[in-house]
Order: sequence, then C-alpha cells, then structure tokens
Amino acid sequence: MYKIYGDLYSGNCYKIKLLTTLLDIEHEWIPVDIMAGETHTDEFILKNPVGKIPLLELDDGQYLSESNAILNYLAEGSHYLPADRLQRARVLQWQFFEQYSHEPYIATSRYIIKYLGAPEEKQEELAAKKAGGIKALGVMETQLAQTPFLAGQKYTIADISLYAYTHVAHEGGFALDDFPHIQAWMERMEAHPDHITMAQAIAG
Repeated sequence: MYKIYGDLYSGNCYKIKLLTTLLDIEHEWIPVDIMAGETHTDEFILKNPVGKIPLLELDDGQYLSESNAILNYLAEGSHYLPADRLQRARVLQWQFFEQYSHEPYIATSRYIIKYLGAPEEKQEELAAKKAGGIKALGVMETQLAQTPFLAGQKYTIADISLYAYTHVAHEGGFALDDFPHIQAWMERMEAHPDHITMAQAIAG
C-alpha cells in the first residue's frame, strides 16, 4: 500500500488526495503539519532532502516528491493520463504552467492571507502577486472557452493540477466572477460522482 505524506490544507497535497479518490487508490494518508515544521525534522529530511510535501512512499521503500510528478506516476494507465504522445505533452504543458505561472501567484497569495493572516509587512508582496494571478486565470479562461478541459476534450491530471488552487482562489483574494468558463469547468469537474473539494477532503 502507498503511504502519502501531506497536509490537506495545501493545494499541492490535495491534488494527490483528489486523484486517489477518483481512481480509488488504496493508500495510507500520513498528516504532516507544515506550520509546525514537521517537513524539516531529521526524520522527514531522510525521506525527502528537499523538505517538502506531498511525498509518496512506494511499496519498496522508495520515495517520489513533487505533486505533479506524483500525479503522473499514479495516473499511469488510467484515462487521466493520455497514452498519445502529443496529448500527454499537453498535460505536462499545463502542469508546468501551474507550477511556474499559476501557483507562485494564487497559492502564495492564499498562503499570505490564510496562513499568515495578511500581515502589514506582506501587503506589498500581496499586491505584487495580483497581476500575475489574474494573468494566469486569463490564460485558463481563454483555453476553457475553446475546450471543455485544459488539455482538450477529456478530463486529465492537467485539470486536477490547476483545479487544486483555482477552486480556493478566493482565499487568496482572487474572485472568479469575471471568469465564467473557469466556473463552468469547475462545475464539470465537480459533477464527477467521486469528486471531493479541499474542504470535503479536510472534513474526511
């Protein structure tokens, strides 16, 4: 059985929980408290020298880190990861976009507001994140005006990667009122009978 080390308040960890739920992957979820510094203990660093979650422990004791790498590993052979070479590359394209053009703005803003309480000394940084977050949402909106899902016609792990922080974007100060195609896309994902939101995952 897989062991997954994570914090369900983290979008990157929630991605993994969502996929394991959709695919009914048996696993043991091991809570790790980021704010308590549990990713920086000697014991955890032995598992992942980068000191980050989520972290997947395989049956043979090997470890795999980075949320999107874990998604690709767990989705192998399922309809959430296309076999076609170009379609798979498009999934990766959106996952790279998520990490470099979306997460640094929307997830970081959420962290400052939700975890740190939006302190005065962070207001300038928070304001600086706004334009990048709006731009990222605009790119998604443009794509979703053309296709029902980010990588094309089918629901893939590209959608899971971007949904994670987008569906809680309001917690980072990003309203989605001006992004109707994103809202419709989220509704399509949430219509899946096994879908769980982050709040539902936290509630258990």
